[in-house]
Amino acid sequence: MKKIWGWTFIFIFIFSSLCFCGGCKKTENGHSRYEIIAEYVPENKTLTGVVKVLFENVTDNELSVLKFQLYPNAYRKDALYRPVSTTCTTTAYYAGESYGEMVISSVNGAKNWEIMGEDMNILYVFLEKSLFPHDKVVLDIGFMTKLANVNHRTGVTKHTVNLGNFYPILCGIKHDGFAETAYYSNGDPFYSSCSDYRMTLTVPKEYEVASTGKTTEERVLESKKVYTMYAMNVRDFAVVLSGNYRISSTKSGETTISYYYYVDETPIETLATIKEAFEYYEGVFGKYPYETYAVAQTGFCMGGMEYPCLVMIADDLKKQEQARVIAHETAHQWWYSAVGSDQIENAWQDEGMAEYATIMFFENYEKYGYVREDMVTAALKEYRSYYDIYGSVLGRTDTCMTRHLKDYISDYEYRCLSYDKSVVMFDTLRKSVGDKKFLAGLKKYYAQNKYGIATPENLIGCFEKVGLDVGGFFESFLKGKAIL
Repeated sequence: MKKIWGWTFIFIFIFSSLCFCGGCKKTENGHSRYEIIAEYVPENKTLTGVVKVLFENVTDNELSVLKFQLYPNAYRKDALYRPVSTTCTTTAYYAGESYGEMVISSVNGAKNWEIMGEDMNILYVFLEKSLFPHDKVVLDIGFMTKLANVNHRTGVTKHTVNLGNFYPILCGIKHDGFAETAYYSNGDPFYSSCSDYRMTLTVPKEYEVASTGKTTEERVLESKKVYTMYAMNVRDFAVVLSGNYRISSTKSGETTISYYYYVDETPIETLATIKEAFEYYEGVFGKYPYETYAVAQTGFCMGGMEYPCLVMIADDLKKQEQARVIAHETAHQWWYSAVGSDQIENAWQDEGMAEYATIMFFENYEKYGYVREDMVTAALKEYRSYYDIYGSVLGRTDTCMTRHLKDYISDYEYRCLSYDKSVVMFDTLRKSVGDKKFLAGLKKYYAQNKYGIATPENLIGCFEKVGLDVGGFFESFLKGKAIL
C-alpha cells in the first residue's frame, strides 16, 4: 500500500454501512465488594491473606460458577505465557531468572473449587446454589502470592515491592459470560469492573505504602505496621511498598496528590509536574472522581504502569522522559481508571487516548520541551517504519487496530498500532473537526462512560452526539483502510 500523505494530513475515508454507529453510554458490568486482609513477609517474599468477595448477579442469566483471575500464576516457571516480553527480560529480571505464583488455600461459601483456565490462571468457584439475577453470594478466598525478583507489575525490585494484580479478582463480565484472559506480555491483559475495596495490610514497620486506596488508619504493633485503606468504585486495587520511600504531597481541589520516591534530586519539581498534568486533564476531560492520586517511583522494566488512583513510574528515567511518563500514566486516570475499555481486544482505546492526551498536555506546557507537531510526526514516522519493515519481511503489513493482544507479533507492532497510529488518528480527527467539537466529544465520552466499560461504538457515539459524523473515519483507521 503506497503511503500518500505527510505534513498535510490527507487521509482516505472508506465508509461502511454505519457498522461503527452506536450509543454513547457505557456497558454496566456490575458492582462487587472486596475486603482484603493480608500480610507481606519480606524474608519469604510472600503476601498471605484472605479476600472476602460480595458478588451480585447483575446479568440476566442464572450463574452456578464464578470465575476469578489469578494473575500472579503468570510468573510460574512452567507458565505458557510469560508476563515479560523477550525485549524486556534482561531489564526486568535484574538478578537472573526468578519465579512466583499464587496458591489458593481455601474457598469458603462455595460447594467446591478448582484452578483451571488456559494457563492455570482461572479459579473456578462452584456455588452451593445457583445465583439468579440480583441474587448475592459472599465468598472467603484464602491465598498466598509468592513474588519473583522482577521489575514488573507484581514482584520484588531492588528498592520496592510491586503489588499490582496481586489478589484473586473476578473476571470481567461480557455478553457471553466471564471473560477469561491469559497474561500476554504485549499490552495490559486486564479486564475488570469497578468495585468497592477495603484492605488491611500488615508490613514491617519501616515500610511506607502507596496504594489505590485512601489510608484511614496506621497502627504500629512492635516490629510491624498495619495499614487500613479503602477505595470506592475502582477498577482494581494495587499497592507499592518500600522501606526507602520519602513522600511529598499537595492538594488539588478535594484530591490529595502524593509522590513516593527514593531517588530524585528535585522531588518538589516532580510533584509539580504531577499536579500540572492532573489539573490539565481535569480541566479538559472532567472532574477526577476519587479522593487520592499517588505516583510511586519503583523498579520497572518499562516507563510506567497505571492503576486506579496509583501509577508506577520507573526509577531510571531521565527528567524529560520522566515528565512524559507521568503525563501519560496520569492521563490513564481518565482513560482506563475512570472510563474502562476492553484492553485485550481494543488496546488503542485507552493507550491511544492516554498517549494523545499526553501530547495535548505538552502542547499547553511548552517548558517541558515537547512540541505537538514534532510528537505527531515522530509517531507517524514510527508507524511508517513499521509498515515498511513488516511489509518487506512478511510480504504484507496488517494495520488493523482492533485485534486481540495475542495477535500482535511483537512489542514493536503493539506499540506502533496502539500508540503511534492512534496518535495520528486522534490528531487527524482533531484537525478535521476543530478543537471545540473534538474536546466536546471527549468530555461527553468521559461523562457518559465513567465507571463503566466503554466500547469503540460508545466513543464514536459520543462524537456523533456533538454533531460529528465520524463512523467512517474511525472505520478507516481501525480496520486498516486509511492510507497514511
